Amino acid sequence: MGTVGWWSLVRFLHVTGAVLWVGGQMALTLVVLPLARRMLSAEARDRFAAEAGRRFGLLTGAVFLPVQLATGWAMAWHKGVTWTSLAEPGYGRTLATKLGLFVLVMLAAAGHGIAYSKGRAELARALAVVSLVGSLGVVLLATALPAT
Repeated sequence: MGTVGWWSLVRFLHVTGAVLWVGGQMALTLVVLPLARRMLSAEARDRFAAEAGRRFGLLTGAVFLPVQLATGWAMAWHKGVTWTSLAEPGYGRTLATKLGLFVLVMLAAAGHGIAYSKGRAELARALAVVSLVGSLGVVLLATALPAT
């Protein structure tokens, strides 16, 4: 595989990971959980939501996060990004903002899981919304970055 093909694959994996993460959040929020609320008893719904969340969290930790970190680092290295360049206007600041928001999204997602497991439903719901909106912000910032 040539250099161009390699970087296309890296970019594809990065974008696919983002699609799965954000799309998964949106599918759960807009389709799966509303149907579960309407069609399942309270006990079945709670068990289903807990299992769906656990599986999504497991996939996030085992697949999504490692792929995003590895491909993101590789693309930044390929682009010549340095710690200093993250403070420069344009690409650097946009990437720095995207990375900062990504960290906040991951913290909100982790907080959501913890709050849900401790029975703090309102806090869990609020953190889920923060994670989803933040994820959409990450995607928006990513569209402002030129391809590497």
